[in-house]
Amino acid sequence: MSAVEITSLANPKVKHAVKLRQRSHRDESGEMLVEGYRECKRALDNGYRPHALFFCEELYLKHENEPALVQRCADLGAELYPCSAAVFEKMAYRERPDGLLMVGPYLSTRLEDLRLPENALVIVAESIEKPGNLGTILRTADAAGVNAVIVCDRCTDIHNPNVVRASTGTLFAVPVVEAGGDEALAFLRGRGFKILAATPHTPNLHSDVDLTGNVAIAVGTEQYGLTAKWMDAADLRVRIPMLGLADSLNVAAATTILLFEAVRQRIAAGMVQVPPAEAWHGEETFDH
Repeated sequence: MSAVEITSLANPKVKHAVKLRQRSHRDESGEMLVEGYRECKRALDNGYRPHALFFCEELYLKHENEPALVQRCADLGAELYPCSAAVFEKMAYRERPDGLLMVGPYLSTRLEDLRLPENALVIVAESIEKPGNLGTILRTADAAGVNAVIVCDRCTDIHNPNVVRASTGTLFAVPVVEAGGDEALAFLRGRGFKILAATPHTPNLHSDVDLTGNVAIAVGTEQYGLTAKWMDAADLRVRIPMLGLADSLNVAAATTILLFEAVRQRIAAGMVQVPPAEAWHGEETFDH
């Protein structure tokens, strides 16, 4: 552990962390940022091994749990860098940082690494443009017990700090793969998946089709939706009933509705066991 607090904004380690906000620098170094106690803890709980941890005791929110997390990082061999508040706030991408920022390696799961169970539920996220939407999809995927998320033909990379933030760290809990569309489609076809796509041009409501087998829910770009490749490949075309003035939903909201219809059906079929209420972890259900 470094005994000397970093107080200079010109420190090379600080400059490197700041540059990791840029995709080009992340890709070049193969490293990403994980900021916040909840996000860092979930990463560590799922076997992530950071290279370094920057921390600022002055910014800790509770001063109860943070020291143990710092020690966990040290035990994993991470370099520890205590920082002044000014230095930490320079690196942080949150408006109200809580004094913990990990630097660590890219996630590197490949399609061939996936070990999917029988009756698997998968999300295909094609060319999602906004990090917040991709992160929210990952968070929802974790809540719905999704077996994998395949990010196809990426616009936003999964290592974007705002993806990590919007996922609340569940990025590390759900197997996430980046792949080309043709590769992903061949993978799913070879394993007997039915592909579901949402479109207003079908009489089938999302609750009218069977979602209890091997199902891949495909969602597309915020502006244009799925490309013809995925729409043409869809075995199940459904629409979400729209009863108001809006004719479409945010991609993350639409994904949530489709996923939890699959969850509802799987619970009704006895395929999924709902944890008892006492198993709830006590965290906030809703965030801003």
